[in-house]
Amino acid sequence: MTRYHLKKRIDIVVEAPLTRTIATLLDTAGVPGYSVLPILEGRGIVNAWTSEGQLSNTANMVTIFCIVDPSQADAVIESVLGRICDRIGFVTISEVLVVRPERF
Repeated sequence: MTRYHLKKRIDIVVEAPLTRTIATLLDTAGVPGYSVLPILEGRGIVNAWTSEGQLSNTANMVTIFCIVDPSQADAVIESVLGRICDRIGFVTISEVLVVRPERF
């Protein structure tokens, strides 16, 4: 029988130029791994936007997500929020079940 283990998934949506900064924060916080996905378009509080036709990545957005042990989640979020609180973006956290807990 497969056993499931509770972990926390943290999704960080930020401007693409902050990717390396956030990755460094995650590394420093001991996050074992993360993934970065481009966001092609969306709608925020103020208006809709798209990356179509952009000449550089400065106006693009990415999602950086990681899965961590629940005991790490608060420290990771505090670290990230301290860097993006005055920038465009947001952070969400959710509970997930994993089947290989040693990977997270």
